[in-house]
Amino acid sequence: MIQAALELFTVQGVTETTTRQIAELAQVNEVTLFRHFGNKQGLLLAVIEDSGVFTRLGESLRAQVDQTTTFEQALINYGRDRLQVLTQMPELLRSVVGESGKYTVEHRQALGEGVTQANLDFADYLTTVIQRDRLHLRLSAEKLASLVNGMLFGYLVIELTSEFHRLWQNQEDFLQSLVELILHGAFADGEIQRREEAEEEPGSGDTGEIMRQPVPDSSPNAPSQVISSETVADLPASLVHDILQQAKKSGLRDYALAYVLFGAGLRVEEIIGLERSHQISDAHRHLLKVTHGNVRQVPVNQWIMGKRYGSYTRNPLNQWLKSRKDDRSPLFVNEALERMSVPELRAAWRNFTAELETPSPSIEQARQTWCVELLMRGMNVEDLSILSGLDVKQLEPYVRRAKEKTALYRAISLDQKP
Repeated sequence: MIQAALELFTVQGVTETTTRQIAELAQVNEVTLFRHFGNKQGLLLAVIEDSGVFTRLGESLRAQVDQTTTFEQALINYGRDRLQVLTQMPELLRSVVGESGKYTVEHRQALGEGVTQANLDFADYLTTVIQRDRLHLRLSAEKLASLVNGMLFGYLVIELTSEFHRLWQNQEDFLQSLVELILHGAFADGEIQRREEAEEEPGSGDTGEIMRQPVPDSSPNAPSQVISSETVADLPASLVHDILQQAKKSGLRDYALAYVLFGAGLRVEEIIGLERSHQISDAHRHLLKVTHGNVRQVPVNQWIMGKRYGSYTRNPLNQWLKSRKDDRSPLFVNEALERMSVPELRAAWRNFTAELETPSPSIEQARQTWCVELLMRGMNVEDLSILSGLDVKQLEPYVRRAKEKTALYRAISLDQKP
């Protein structure tokens, strides 16, 4: 009976399907159907339960934990899995939304319990990954799980019930944006910060040393702590050059990635959205057109932290593009010649920075280093706001950090023999 209901619901929707049709397809008496499920809505709940939308989720997620290496990948895997399950039954999903007002209190309660269980299973999955990676979450795993599931469901409702909404290019575009939102909103300092990073004491003798925050109290009864969003963790010049050299050894693509990160100060999601056609290069300039988020043009600096990396027409990015034999449009592709994803780009960064420091610098620090360097070289805040996509208020910590470094350099220069 459940299989017969699923077939009919999928083909013609719940509204147009009658209990008599289901009974006939299942080759049972209609009375038998009522005895087991009460009515059509009861049978609908049984179909949802049997489909695995809510049930068997916990077991599936437990098996997925060991298949992920980062929190981002864990989120993306979950989102893809849930969207795949739900998009296999579009008519069923439309009917669940459209007919919810006809459900009895008992049926709505059963549906709510299913949603709650799905949230709890997902929260357990998130907790396992968070504890494994020693992350500091702003809100409870249960609330985060509910928010993610709500956004996934809301996206699909719009996707399956409307046309030409122009919200996202595809499901992957939505997932990448969702993950980026979570990474910059659910975790301390707008990014994933590992506890072992916080345990590092500030170094001495290097004006570009990373500025650390105190270790949050991890005791069960400790109040929730939020690391200040005003921390600017720019990197010292020596480390930047070491990263670029390690990236060069890793290959032309990784060298080009590092060059764009430190030379143009782009965010990860902006880099993966770049196309070959977004590059403008001649003897007098090298520009990239950013189309993700704040649409703008950004120069790629040939001078990075006091060292020149090629010219406007011959540099790591141009060399990478010339080496490619494919005609794919993305500026950065993976081994399968598909557009690089956020997790793949972050994995490439970890690969060529792994042996440089413990803990390794985060990819976000490249953008912070770029901002501070431009300010120290004389760029005003308004111009940097246009180039970076950050508003003037967001740039205040960078201005303060640039002033700190400038003051240190001046103090050091004064401490010379008269």
